[in-house]
Amino acid sequence: MKPLSEDLQTPKQNLDEFADITKRVLDYLPNIVSERVATRDYTILSSVVAGTTKFARPINNILFINKIEEFEKNYKSFLEILRQIKNRKKIKRKDYSTIDAVAYTIQQSIGVGMDFLCNPNSARKHVGNRFEELIRNIFSQAGVTNDKVVFKIPYPSEEGDKYYSCETDIILSPHERVKSNTKTINEDEIVISLKTTSKDRMGKIFLDKLLMQKFAEHPVKVVGIFLNDVQRKNTDKISYTFVSGLFMVYTKFLIQLEGVYFIDPPPITKTAPYNEHISPFSQFIANDIWEVLSP
Repeated sequence: MKPLSEDLQTPKQNLDEFADITKRVLDYLPNIVSERVATRDYTILSSVVAGTTKFARPINNILFINKIEEFEKNYKSFLEILRQIKNRKKIKRKDYSTIDAVAYTIQQSIGVGMDFLCNPNSARKHVGNRFEELIRNIFSQAGVTNDKVVFKIPYPSEEGDKYYSCETDIILSPHERVKSNTKTINEDEIVISLKTTSKDRMGKIFLDKLLMQKFAEHPVKVVGIFLNDVQRKNTDKISYTFVSGLFMVYTKFLIQLEGVYFIDPPPITKTAPYNEHISPFSQFIANDIWEVLSP
């Protein structure tokens, strides 16, 4: 078996691999965590090794599943829920919470594990990569056709036409295979922007939609999916990083996205007018995705 630090930085091919690494982290944390500080609905973990203190990203007390046995039980339910979604069956209200809790626990276990075991610079990249892999695998398990596409957008230069590469995180399709390619975006398909946080990234999603619509010469469906918008402040507090005013300005005066979804939504997004545009991730995978994918 690989060392945990190496396993965390290794790409995951399916949900079972994600479940395995999650259980490894949950088993490891009690052995290394020196202190737990509760702040609002979050807990900040810290570890002292050889006189050096490391702090982990805040974990949501409601969403995060601490016990391996409880995670295994919820993960089993999670797979069954995705099977029901794949078969277009209506899921129960409590199933929405299971989707968000399991997805959150997997991703935050990886993040917290890297906070304690990996170099911060490489950890940032790997945490983002694992998030993209996780969401792609969730879509695949739910029976949604998906793929990555890099659009090649031509522009003039002194040397003749050059191409700007506009890389998508995921394309979702109602068809048996993704029809979008380097030169065109299929009108039925959804361009997904996947980021662990909207901090410093929200504006790019709106601009990318404008750019892609100019490129495609027809409306393009764009959805943003984020893990959370919360960060540690000092050693014992948290702060939210969602820029609500800017989001509404972009939405009202620039262009409107087909939806924005958080696995751990900032509190303000649950109030009007933000809740008209922002929802939990479970709402997208269980309901909204089929509406947006409809021609």
